[in-house]
Amino acid sequence: MAENTRLDFAKSAPKVFRALIGFDAAAREGLDPALVELIQIRASHLNHCAYCLHMHTNDARKAGESEDRLHMVAVWREARHFFTPREQAALALTEAVTRVADAGVPDDVYAQAAAHFDEHELAHVLALILTINTWNRVALSTAKVAGTDERR
Repeated sequence: MAENTRLDFAKSAPKVFRALIGFDAAAREGLDPALVELIQIRASHLNHCAYCLHMHTNDARKAGESEDRLHMVAVWREARHFFTPREQAALALTEAVTRVADAGVPDDVYAQAAAHFDEHELAHVLALILTINTWNRVALSTAKVAGTDERR
């Protein structure tokens, strides 16, 4: 494997990195850990971020998530029976926010999420979607390699 010649973001911008970790931790507060992982997995699919996808599928397994549900996240619309209506609303919002340049966040997608989450929860779901999209971009920009989880 070729040596990674890109910068180490955490070492090169430690204050920014710590701020992002803080934002991520604050976003997760009060959210169901299974929902957190589903959101992070779906955004990572959409962004083609193998590093984050590997990390979050492993985290989901450790938290007790089933293999069936993990395999169905990418095709959740075709396998709705694997996910609660609340999870479906979060996944749809994740897709809209992740692909915001394509069509914005449609009113019906937002309304469906707002019907399943109170304002506080919805704000945290949105913050989590923003953080995973940022993490995906950091990992992709710095050529992080799947299977090399550096949190340990």
